[in-house]
Amino acid sequence: MANIQSAKKRIRQTKKRTLRNRMYRASARTYIKKVRQLIAEGNLEEAEKVARKAYSTLDKAARRRILHPGNAARRKGRLMAALAKARAEHQEA
Repeated sequence: MANIQSAKKRIRQTKKRTLRNRMYRASARTYIKKVRQLIAEGNLEEAEKVARKAYSTLDKAARRRILHPGNAARRKGRLMAALAKARAEHQEA
């Protein structure tokens, strides 16, 4: 355990930041899961709406450096690829 006052303060700050960062990361994961679930169900219109929220959340996390910007870009790209594939399959059927 820390004995120095500044170290104690750093520990308190880290706890707050960790909780805040976890919130952003968890909400991004939740939106991505919802989009994938909606795509699997075939509800593409709703999936696109939720994808916009997922995009926004990933961008916010990347802007705050909670996620690496490349990581956020990769997740967005995979999400859009899944949506595009589902749209193409839907139009063929």
